[in-house]
Amino acid sequence: MEAYELPKVWQWEEENTEKGGNRPTAGSRFEQKLPVGEAPFQLYSLGTPNGIKITVMLEELKELGVAGADYDLYTINIGEGDQFGSDFVEINPNSKIPALVDQSQNPRVDIFESGSILLYLAEKFDQLIPKDIQGRTETLNWLFWQIGAGPYIGGGFGHFFAYAPEPMKYPIDRFTMETKRQLDLLDQTLAKRSYVAGDTYTIADIAIWPWYGRLALGKLYEGSDEFLNIEEYPHLLEWAHLIAERPGVQKGLEAEYQPIEN
Repeated sequence: MEAYELPKVWQWEEENTEKGGNRPTAGSRFEQKLPVGEAPFQLYSLGTPNGIKITVMLEELKELGVAGADYDLYTINIGEGDQFGSDFVEINPNSKIPALVDQSQNPRVDIFESGSILLYLAEKFDQLIPKDIQGRTETLNWLFWQIGAGPYIGGGFGHFFAYAPEPMKYPIDRFTMETKRQLDLLDQTLAKRSYVAGDTYTIADIAIWPWYGRLALGKLYEGSDEFLNIEEYPHLLEWAHLIAERPGVQKGLEAEYQPIEN
């Protein structure tokens, strides 16, 4: 393999004109009219770990009997570039799923970034976030931990373990080490309490489970549970199974996505 020589100024060499291809620029690429239903919330998403967070959250709210948590769910096919359409970019200028519109408000409220959506819903309905300052702060500690740590699992470990064109020792070692450190952190934390932020189920669990819980259960990347020796983390595994058994989580995983037309 030819050694890579670092240029003084990086230049993008790929001539990718596909609607969904990666580019070093932001903004919409084509005109788009997203469907809008009658439910209070309009969720434009996909069944990725970040997308799962929000369907689980909304289904958990419905399980709690919360009025006004109904939602219409639409597919944003990131492989086809739906996230770069004008209507979606208006909701989320960063062109990432999930994106949520609260049309029960006038004017409507657009929310993007999964952590922001979870916090918005928790505060709007006063659910799944502790009221005391200690519990609330600990929940937010772990919510923001997941947002900062998650890219190591997805864009780092997951990319080089499952999606890179060929195995590469240095990045696999680098991201596997950090992934196992994070798994150990969760395991040590869950050895002392039932849920990530304490003794009650919160948005911290909802944020963390689709990534780390499903990783522990072997649901993210084929063979990664064996590769990471997940059996080393019994408390994490116990928590992962506990969350997976919740009706709201199961309904969130099974939520039906409606197609959009481009």
